[in-house]
Amino acid sequence: MMSSEKFITVGLLWHSLASGNLGVGALTESNISIIRRVAETKGLRVRFLVLGSSAGSVDALADELHAAGHELECHRVRMFRKSFRDLVRRCDVVVDIGEGDSFADIYGFKRFFYYWLSKNIVCSLKKPLVLAPQTIGPFDQTASRVLARQVMARCARVFARDNLSSDYLAQLGVSGNIDEAIDVAFCLPFVRPERTPGGKPKVGINVSGLLFNGGYTGANQFGLAVDYPSTVREIVRYFSENEDVELHLIGHVIEPNMPVEDDVGACRRLAEEFPGAIVAPAFSRPSEAKSYISGMDFFAGARMHACIAAFSAGIPVVPMAYSRKFNGLFGTLGYKRVADCKAEKQNCVVAQVCAGFRDRVDIATEVTKALMEVRRRVVRYESSLAAVLSGRLQ
Repeated sequence: MMSSEKFITVGLLWHSLASGNLGVGALTESNISIIRRVAETKGLRVRFLVLGSSAGSVDALADELHAAGHELECHRVRMFRKSFRDLVRRCDVVVDIGEGDSFADIYGFKRFFYYWLSKNIVCSLKKPLVLAPQTIGPFDQTASRVLARQVMARCARVFARDNLSSDYLAQLGVSGNIDEAIDVAFCLPFVRPERTPGGKPKVGINVSGLLFNGGYTGANQFGLAVDYPSTVREIVRYFSENEDVELHLIGHVIEPNMPVEDDVGACRRLAEEFPGAIVAPAFSRPSEAKSYISGMDFFAGARMHACIAAFSAGIPVVPMAYSRKFNGLFGTLGYKRVADCKAEKQNCVVAQVCAGFRDRVDIATEVTKALMEVRRRVVRYESSLAAVLSGRLQ
């Protein structure tokens, strides 16, 4: 155990360990892993203060950190109360990930303003603020663009997670403290399950409950060019009819109390139509989901962090994009196996997924090459974190 005299407190703003969306949890666990690794190279112990929309924690993760000499606290952000400022004052550094893609006004100006204000509070309390790799924008309203530029100028460092976000920052005229890395969920720890030699190839299909239900409006809210339920049924039917394949339907958003978002419910509905399909468990944490996904031989899905889980585990994957963040992220890595559900016809999307399975050996080579670029970008992020942490020790 490291000396208790070398201790630093890192606030993780807009992270969460209790979200039913395992993508948000993956960002949080991954950022903790990265920051911990950077701190340990400097002989530091870290007290992590997770500041998000929920105070829920993960006991197993807390135990892992404690065993290594670190600490974990989780707090719900109540921004208009003194308690939030008191928590920020305890921090040496604050790292804000904006839940991955929430630093934008596409979800409404009120939500954007809330996130913007939290950043300004941190800066006003003279705490170094690092915007961890995330999607930046879009900011469609003039007021949003002005406010976004203002607060980003106050940050110690701003990281985009893809080239589209970097280009957008350039259009906004933001420069000087900007860099480009990659989604931190590529670094999520996992344990690959043991496989029995000679078994059938395992195919994992991630089904988005939100898209399956037409979005929150129930009326193709995301403007897909395909009929998503029909597309998924066609893909599932293709693999179900292949007796040499073991098909797994895998959820990555576990929200039993919000059926419109819940992936597992959609998977179970499909399994009733295709009885040979195996429904994956309702995972309790993102590392469990990634470990399960890492046991597949091929993967396709519409939840971006489910695809990142497969990709970062070296699994051939065809992401089924429903927003620009897919094309931005995977395009940044030079990976072209994305089926664009907003731009391509249903038969093209289905054909790309099926072809991906047939070409999985070649795709695995492409994934391995792209992961070299991922590592280079992660090192860039780690180097900046190391500099910020070192600055707080002086």
